[in-house]
Amino acid sequence: MLNRGQSSSLEDEGIVKEIDISNHVKEGFEKADPSQFELLKVLGQGSYGKVFLVKKIKGSDAGQLYAMKVLKKATLKVRDRVRSKMERDILAEVNHPFIVKLHYAFQTEGKLYLILDFLRGGDLFTRLSKEVMFTEEDVKFYLAELALALDHLHGLGIIYRDLKPENVLLDEDGHIKITDFGLSKEAVDQDKRAYSFCGTIEYMAPEVVNRRGHAQSADWWSFGVLMFEMLTGSLPFQGKDRKETMALILKAKLGMPQFLSPEAQSLLRALFKRNPSNRLGAGPDGVEEIKRHHFFGTIDWNKLYRKEIKPPFKPAVGRPEDTFHFDPEFTSRTPTDSPGLPPSANTHQLFRGFSFVATNLGQDQSQSESRKLIEHSIVQQLHGNSIHFTDGYELNEDIGVGSYSVCKRCVHKATSVEYAVKIIDKSKRDPSEEIQILLRYGQHPNIITLKDVYDDGKYLYLVMELMRGGELLDRILKQKCFSEREASAVLYTITKTVEYLHSQGVVHRDLKPSNILYVDDSGNSDSIRICDFGFAKQLRAENGLLMTPCYTANFVAPEVLKRQGYDAACDIWSLGILLYTMLAGFTPFANGPDDTPEEILARIGSGKYALTGGNWDTVSDAAKDMVSKMLHVDPHQRHTAMQVLRHPWIVNREFLSQSQLNRQDAQLVKGAMAATYFALNRTPQAPRLEPVLASNLAQRRGMKRLTSTRL
Repeated sequence: MLNRGQSSSLEDEGIVKEIDISNHVKEGFEKADPSQFELLKVLGQGSYGKVFLVKKIKGSDAGQLYAMKVLKKATLKVRDRVRSKMERDILAEVNHPFIVKLHYAFQTEGKLYLILDFLRGGDLFTRLSKEVMFTEEDVKFYLAELALALDHLHGLGIIYRDLKPENVLLDEDGHIKITDFGLSKEAVDQDKRAYSFCGTIEYMAPEVVNRRGHAQSADWWSFGVLMFEMLTGSLPFQGKDRKETMALILKAKLGMPQFLSPEAQSLLRALFKRNPSNRLGAGPDGVEEIKRHHFFGTIDWNKLYRKEIKPPFKPAVGRPEDTFHFDPEFTSRTPTDSPGLPPSANTHQLFRGFSFVATNLGQDQSQSESRKLIEHSIVQQLHGNSIHFTDGYELNEDIGVGSYSVCKRCVHKATSVEYAVKIIDKSKRDPSEEIQILLRYGQHPNIITLKDVYDDGKYLYLVMELMRGGELLDRILKQKCFSEREASAVLYTITKTVEYLHSQGVVHRDLKPSNILYVDDSGNSDSIRICDFGFAKQLRAENGLLMTPCYTANFVAPEVLKRQGYDAACDIWSLGILLYTMLAGFTPFANGPDDTPEEILARIGSGKYALTGGNWDTVSDAAKDMVSKMLHVDPHQRHTAMQVLRHPWIVNREFLSQSQLNRQDAQLVKGAMAATYFALNRTPQAPRLEPVLASNLAQRRGMKRLTSTRL
C-alpha cells in the first residue's frame, strides 16, 4: 500500500469520471481540430506543453480569439494525464460568469488540446500589484466574485485546491475568471475527503499540509490567504523555505495588521481557522455564511452575478489580440505547434472521450459581440509578422506638427485602410502615460482609438483612427444653421466623455477645440472624438501606482489631489471657452489673432467677458448661467463635469431655440482661439523651490539663524 504522504498516482487522484460528449455536440457545430486555428502568439510554456493565443479560421465562429492549451501526451506522467483529463471534464461541466469557459477539446495522436476563453487582462493580482493601489473596496469586489465562483464549483462537488494569483484572470472589463483545473478534485461531497498533497505551499490550508484529508473548506483558507495578500501586499505565512512555511501554516499565530478595518480583520480570523469544521464557509449554509459577513455588507450579490457592478479597475487593453499583460519572454517567441511524439500504447484509452464541443457555442454571443468582431476584423490584421512600422504602412502627408511629434496620414498596405499615425520623438518626451491612457480608456466611443504601437528605438509610432470629419470648431463655423439646441447636444457629448475620464482619475489638460474632432462627415454627436492625450495625466499614489477612483485620500499626497482637482477644473474651463464661442460666434478673451498674450492673459485673469449684445440678446438665460458656471475665475467654484451634465440647459435641451446663431468670420474666430491657447501655454512655470543652502542670501549671511522675539 502506498504511503499517504507520497503522490499516490491514480488512487490519489480518484477515478476520472467520463462525460458522454455526444450530449455536448450541438447540431450545426463541427468537432474541432488543430487546422481550424491560426497560431498568433505564445502566452505561456512549461514542460507539459504550451498555451497559445489562436484565432479560429473555420466554422461559424471564424475570427474569434481563444487561448489554446496544448499538452504533449508523451511527456505527461500518468498522474498528469489524469489531471489533464480531469481539467477537461470539469471545464466541460462548468458554466459560470466568473470561471473560464471551455469551448472545444480534442486530441491528435500525440497531443491534447483545450480551447479556452482568451482573457486579455492577464492574471489579476500580479498585474494589479504592479499598477494599482488596492483599497478594501477593491478587495471586497474581487473576493465577492471569487466567492461566487468557488461556491459554484463546490456545488458541483469540486474542490478547486489551487487558488493563487496566477490562476485568477481578468477580462477586458475588469471582471475575474478562475482557470487551471489540473489540481481540482472532482466527485467530492461534504462527507468525502481528498488526501493529495497538492497546490502552492503558501496558499495551502493546514489540513492539506498535514495530509489528514481535506474537503471544500480548504478553498476558503486559500481565499483568506488571497484576501490577506491583497490587503497587505504580503503573505500571512511565509518562511525561508518550504519546510518553514509549512510549519508556520500549521502552528504560527497570525500577525493581524491593525490598519485593516474591524470588518476585514473579523473576516480574516473567521477564514484562518485551523480546524476546518470551524472555518467560515464550512458550515451547513456554505457560502451564505461568507456572504452574510459584514465585510460584504454593501455587496448586492444578484447584481454582482449579473456583472452589473462596475469593476474598480479596467485593464489597459488595446486591440483584441494584444498581449500586454502576458510575459514577453513567451509572447516574443514564434508560435509553433510541433507534432507530438507518439504516446504509449495505453494512452488512447486514458484519454477516451477527451474531445468536446461547447453546446452553446455561438448561441450566447450577442449581436453586439458579433458587431465587435466585425469592427475589429481590420484591427486584427494590423500587426501580422511585421516589426517595423514601414513594413506594414505607407506614410503620406502631414496632418499636424507639434513641438515633439508629427501626425501623418498613413495607409495599411495589406488592407488599403487609411489611419493617422502620431510619430513621437522619444528623446523629447516620454509617451508612456499617453499610451497607457489610450489603451485603458480608448474603448470609450468618444475617445480616439489607438490601433497599434511601433517602436524603432528613436521614434514611437501611434497608429490611430483617422479623423476624416475635421475639427469640431471648423464644422460648426461652416455650418449654415447652428442653433442653441445643437450647441447643448455637442457640449453634452463632450462633457459626458470628460466626466468619464475624471471619474477614472484622468485629466486631459489640453482640451482646446483643435483636439476635438469628428471621425467622419456625418456631423453626428456620436462621431465626436477627444484626441491628443499628450498632456493627460492619470492619478497616481506617491509610490507611482495607479489609483482607483475611490478612497484616494488615504494614499495620495494632498497637494497631488489639489493639483488633480485644479487640472479637472481647467478641463471644464476649456469646455467653457468652446461653449462661449459656439453661442456668441466669437471667443471670450481674444478679439483676433493679433491680440498679444499679455492682453489675453489680463482679460482671463479679470474673469470678465461679455454676455450682452449680439447673439446674447437671443440666447437663453440658462445658457448664460451655464457659461458663467464653467468660466468662473475661481476653480473651486467652477462647475464639475457632473454638475454640467445636470444643468437645466443640458437636461432640458428639447426646449431650447433652434434659431440660427450668428458668428464672426471663421478664420478670425480660429485665429483668436489659437491666440488664446498660445497665451496660456507660454505662461512661465511657477518657480521651483531650491534647498535653502542654494539661496544667495543665505550664503552671504553664513546661515546665521535669527531668533524671534517673544512678546
